[in-house]
Amino acid sequence: MSRTTPTPTPTPTATSTVAAATTARVRVFAMMDADGDQVVTRHDYLSRIDRTVLATGRTEDDPLVVAARAEGLKAWGEMDADGDGKLTFDEYNAWVGADKFDNICRFALGALFDLADADGDGALDKAEFTTLRTALNNPPGNAAAAFDALDTDGDGRVGRDAYLASIRAYIVGDSSPMGEVLY
Repeated sequence: MSRTTPTPTPTPTATSTVAAATTARVRVFAMMDADGDQVVTRHDYLSRIDRTVLATGRTEDDPLVVAARAEGLKAWGEMDADGDGKLTFDEYNAWVGADKFDNICRFALGALFDLADADGDGALDKAEFTTLRTALNNPPGNAAAAFDALDTDGDGRVGRDAYLASIRAYIVGDSSPMGEVLY
């Protein structure tokens, strides 16, 4: 006699986390889709680096620009697993998650953060943060609100680790005050 293992019924918390993650991913995908055609192309994704370089006034030979381009190419190569130069929402949603964030996205996003960190102290002030996030296609008002949500101690600075942790939380469906106002 064969026994089947019953499929667990999702708990309300698990269901709400999945729904929150899906909502977050829809918003992040839309932000990456620079031309709004429902597909993130290689150009869409890598143009984020171009816009950040331009917004921060860095030059192509700057080691931080070189690092950001290398991390961006690595991330794109992982996301575009079939190598067709395009990423649909379904492909992105199936790919992204905590593991991918921790091992791929964190480095690409951290490199962009570093571009905006003018004095290299590991933190952004509101102007630097807004410059970065608007270069990444977020409206300036949303970027300013996201900064305020992250600056919990009111010192006028947002650290790299807190920034990346907030993006990670948002993409996996956990509470992220920054994510809720940014996208």
